[in-house]
This record gives sequence, structure tokens and C-alpha cells, in this order.
Amino acid sequence: MSKVKTMLKIGGGAALVAAIVAVFIVATQGRDPELEAIEHEGSDYIFQLDKASGLRKNLASKAEWDYTANITKENEEKWIQLRLELSKLEKQAWEETKMYKWQIFQDNQLKRMFKKYCELGVAALPDDKYKQLMKSVSGMESNYATSKICSYKDNTKCDLSLEPEITEIFAKSQDPEELKHTWIEWHKVAGAKARNNFTQYVRLYNEAAKLNDYKDVAAEWWQADVTRHFYLSGNMWAQTWNNIESFTRPYPDKKESDITQAMRDQNYTALKMFQMSDEFFKSLNLTAMPEKFWENSIIEKPTDREIVCHASAWDFYDGQDFRIKMCTVVNREHFRIVHHEMGHVQYYLQYRNQPNVFREGANPGFHEAVGDTIALSVSSPKHLRRVGLINGDAEDEQTEINQLYKMGMDKIVFLPFAYTLDLFRYGVFRGTTPPEDYNCHYWRLREMLQGVEPPVNRTEEDFDAAAKYHVSANVEYARYYVSFIIQFQFHRALCSLAGEYAPEDINKKLVDCDIYQSVTAGNALANMLKMGSSKPWPDAMEVLTGQRSMKADGLLEYFKPLYEWLKAENQRTGEYIGWEPSKIQYCTSEQLAALRAKKITSQPQKLVT
Repeated sequence: MSKVKTMLKIGGGAALVAAIVAVFIVATQGRDPELEAIEHEGSDYIFQLDKASGLRKNLASKAEWDYTANITKENEEKWIQLRLELSKLEKQAWEETKMYKWQIFQDNQLKRMFKKYCELGVAALPDDKYKQLMKSVSGMESNYATSKICSYKDNTKCDLSLEPEITEIFAKSQDPEELKHTWIEWHKVAGAKARNNFTQYVRLYNEAAKLNDYKDVAAEWWQADVTRHFYLSGNMWAQTWNNIESFTRPYPDKKESDITQAMRDQNYTALKMFQMSDEFFKSLNLTAMPEKFWENSIIEKPTDREIVCHASAWDFYDGQDFRIKMCTVVNREHFRIVHHEMGHVQYYLQYRNQPNVFREGANPGFHEAVGDTIALSVSSPKHLRRVGLINGDAEDEQTEINQLYKMGMDKIVFLPFAYTLDLFRYGVFRGTTPPEDYNCHYWRLREMLQGVEPPVNRTEEDFDAAAKYHVSANVEYARYYVSFIIQFQFHRALCSLAGEYAPEDINKKLVDCDIYQSVTAGNALANMLKMGSSKPWPDAMEVLTGQRSMKADGLLEYFKPLYEWLKAENQRTGEYIGWEPSKIQYCTSEQLAALRAKKITSQPQKLVT
């Protein structure tokens, strides 16, 4: 091994001087053979590391799948123990990787791989703290997954799970008392019980972030989410939700096709929904689901064990095993979710030949946007007519406005919620929101940014944020905020390529675009997906859209007819824009004082002898 090579690997002042001299030589006289040898060694090392990392990820994914597909203490302990063993190997590899002076390499992809492997993540924690962190997260996730409540109509029936019973109540019930009871009971079991685990998780996760040279987890998430540059204009409104769309729509006399009923009348099954999604991707010249996907996925809720029902897609890092776990119900919403999850798997399939370190989305929002982009086509009236779920001619203007309004209750209302959830956690991680202010701050943000309030008074004995899966499962949420913006950029680009959209053609509107069977659109999408994270996200964005920024212009264009209608209608009726201050009490001074007093009286008293 040459002297220059050794110095560049082990570091030190002499190595820095040697590196500067070597770079100068390269710049003035051409590529130095010694540096070429060093870079070649670095390449061999990083690809060996990448292969080993893939094997570790495969083992970790299998153990986590076994636990979330069958929640038992034994499976939880196996998962945590394996993660602990793998973290030790990751730490050893990290120490070795940091020894390389990869910053002077000329191969940009090689430098990108080294940079990614020089961040250790939560494995930087000491073993005992790493195990505590894993237990905190698994404790929150298992509590969320296994929580059950009693029925409002029958207090002896106490086996209602989030999926499908509670979700069904919120979708169908118009009884305010039943809805209030269900909301309170769910937040009691899924939220409040997670508070202690969440507090410990925040402390340990922040400690891990600092070991990775971040100020806190908020800074780490912000960096991972894109160091974002995207532009929003216009207003967002958040006064209503999907479950009241049916009796608040602009033209209530316009009958809407019942897609869920049509699916049930046509004997749809969970399997058929997944097969239809697979066929949609194949029609775009994309990759069919491999045989292992159909063998290993869980697409219906088992009756013999507890599982994490929240829909998820899985890559097992062996290039062959990809799965979805979902407690599918035959309805319109799950038809959309199926396409969302299948979009994740299609992304996995397209970038499976990348090095393991690049087998992820260009940024987290890209991964969430892919399936939703496809779902925009699948949900279009044109496609629903094509597959026989609605009948009749193209929509008239009133029906189109109703359709856009319904879509807005999903896509527009979601934006302030997604923003709020991580804004709350940023405050927690940064320490500006202390544990004694968790619930109060959460509801202050929700009132300020969404215009929503809880149905009953809340105190710091509650912890309502954890009643959302992604808080309990340690999943940052800004990715969804990004996704709900860029999916319309993707959709517009694909629709243009498919010849389904032209800005000035009233017969080719963005709202009615269906890219089904467009190989041109599919090939363009594949070119972006194949990149994984091998290039910065603006490069991936440009490949598909021709733009290098994330912008809301696609979303605004999609909803423009509704926006114009709302402006005119609000002016006609003199509608008040905004919301009144909440009359529900949360975090009043009296509540906080009472809670502090309760904590003092509950503490053990010291005996004086």
C-alpha cells in the first residue's frame, strides 16, 4: 500500500497537506496514478459495504415484518435484539468509512455513496440507549395497533379496532354523540397511553441526531425532506372534511355515482383491487408484480392475530422480495390506497438495480407521490367509466365542480394538517415545546392553521398527537405535505406526454386525464424512478417534468375551476372567510395549574428522621 494512500485513509495534518498537493497536481498535470489507485480502493470498499448493508437491511426488514404481521412480545424482542446486533455492525462500518478521504474523489456517484454512509443514524447511540429507543417506538406502535374501544351503541362490545370498525363509523355515522364518543375513546387508548414512551423517544432520538452532527431531529428531518424550495400561492382552506362532503357539495341535487356500491355489486375483492392496480402499471410498460409479491403480501386483515393494519409497502433489499401489508376493505378509498401502496412497490422495482444506498426515493416526498399520481388517473371519471364503475356520458360543469370539491376535501384540506403534524414535532425536538405543553401546543397549532377544535375539553393528561399512526410509529410527515404538491406536477407532465392534457383544450382537462395504456408516459415515469436517490432530487424532478423546483402551480391548475367557482360564490353570498376562535378549552391556566398540583401531590414524600 502506498504512502499517499495510507495517509489519505487514516487522516491527520500530513494527510490534509498531501491531499491538497495531490489535488493541485491533478489540476495542473492531469490525473495522478496514486489518487486513481486510492479512488479504486475506495470504490471496492464502498461496494462491498453496500452489499453487506443490503444483507443487514434484509434481515432487519424480515424481523420487523414478522413483528408487525404478528404482534407478540416474543416477536418484538426478536426484532429489537436483531436491530441491536445489526447496529453494532453498522457502527463498525461507519468508523471504517470515515477513515477514507472521499471528498477528493472525482467520481460524483462514489462521493455520494460515501457521504450517505458517513451518517450513522440512531445506531450512533450506545447499545443500552439504542435498545431503549427501539422499545419506546415499538411500544407506541404496538399500543396504536392493538388499541380497541367499546361501542357507543353497545357498551358490552369492546373490540372495535381502528380498521375497519372505527374508520367505518367516521365514514358513515351522522350521530354527533356517537362520533364524539368514538373520538374520545380512541384518543384515550391510542394517544394518552403513548405519552411516556414518546417523551423518552424524543430525548433519545435527539441524542442520536446530535451524534450525527445535527442540532436536533428537526434539523435532521428538514435536511432529509429536501432542504425544500417550493412555491405556494393562493389560499388553503380547512374548515370541512371528507365525511361532510356529501351534504356540503356545491350542487347537492347532482346525483353522484356510488363507486363503493358499484364495486360491491360487481363482487370486487381485495385481490381484484390489487390485480387491477398491477394491470394499470403494466399498461404503462412498467414492471409487473413478481410472484413473491403475491405469495408473501398480506392484503386482508387476519382473524387469528394482531397486526399493524396501517397500509405499508416493503422492500427486502434482495431485488426479488417486495410486499404490501394492508387490511383492505372493498371501498373507493381503499381502491385509491391500493394504488398508492403499489406505487411504492413499483418504485422499488424500478430502482432495484441501484446500489443499496440509493434504493430510496429522490426525496421522501417522491416516494409518497408516485402512487398518488397514478391514483389521480384511476380516480378520474374517464377511467372509472373505462373500468365500468360509473356509467353515462362525460361530466357537465356542475358535476365537475362537485367532483373537484370532493377531491379538494382530500387534497387541499390535507395540506395544513400535514404541515401541522411535523410543525408540532419540530417544536418538541427543538425543546421549544416541553413535555408539560405537548397537548396544548398541538391544539393551538391545529386551531391556528386548520381551524379545527377537539369535540371536548382537553388537558395535559391527554396526548392527542399520538392517536395518529405516524407519530406513534416514528414516521416524519412532511413527506406527505411535499407529496400532495408534487404529485400534481408529475400528473400534469404525464398527462401531457400521454396526449391527455392541453391547457387551452376544454376537451383535455387535467381533472379528467387518464394515462392508462400510455407507454410514452410510463417510460418517462420509469426514467425518473430508476434513478432512486443516485442524483439530487432536482435532477429527478427535471427528468420527468422539465422543472427543477417543487411548485404548487400544477395543484393550482388542477383546482382552478373550483377556485374560480368558490370566489364567485363567496362573493355572491357574502361568505365569511376564515374561522371563529375556538370555544373549547384546552391548556387554560387553570388546567395547567391543576395538573402541576396533581404531579406534586403524586410524588413520593421524603421521610425526615
